[in-house]
Amino acid sequence: MIDLYYWPTPNGHKITLFLEETDIPYTIIPVNIGTGEQFRPQFLAISPNNRMPAIVDHAPMERGAPISVFESGAILLYLADKSERFIAQDLRGRVETLQWLFWQVGGLGPMAGQNHHFSRYAPETIPYAVERYVKETNRLYGVLNKRLADREFIAGAYSIADMAAYPWIVPHEAQGQNLDDFPDLKRWFEAIKSRPATVRAYERGAAINNNPTVNEESRKILFGQTAQTIGKT
Repeated sequence: MIDLYYWPTPNGHKITLFLEETDIPYTIIPVNIGTGEQFRPQFLAISPNNRMPAIVDHAPMERGAPISVFESGAILLYLADKSERFIAQDLRGRVETLQWLFWQVGGLGPMAGQNHHFSRYAPETIPYAVERYVKETNRLYGVLNKRLADREFIAGAYSIADMAAYPWIVPHEAQGQNLDDFPDLKRWFEAIKSRPATVRAYERGAAINNNPTVNEESRKILFGQTAQTIGKT
């Protein structure tokens, strides 16, 4: 049994995408990041970076004590190894998957996240910042579109690399991107969107929070933390 500490954000969706594709039983434990639940001591014991998602696996592969994992990329890799699914089992295929997983967690996610912040959540518009991150998001879309020109999915077969990237493409309009400009990416996006597991994953997220908002109170919680406030509720 997997306990999934979750809120329906792009990083949260990555893990439900995986779990809905497999027969691994899991329970969602909502972590409302808009009210500061990610700073509760019991959550910090699992995710010391006060970010979700995180998991606790009560039936780890070595059958010992429960294992907790934080960081969405690490969780995807852990679950792929546990289930021996959605990652190639040969060395070259595994490397192919991992490099694109790391491309997402080190590039697409952070850059699109800054795009979201300065375009939608910043208290004042900073044109340079908006342009910087919209353009970098556009560049990364181009990288992914080129990658998909001669293959169905990022690493050939559907994998954790696709599950990592897809949720960050879902808000493409808010990121100032037009999928018609990226035909191979658009074909890939529609293929994942229509998967039954994807539909179920997003339905589970919508059932928890279908109207995410950032108000003055939640803005302080989400964007105002420093080293002095980590761990305080």
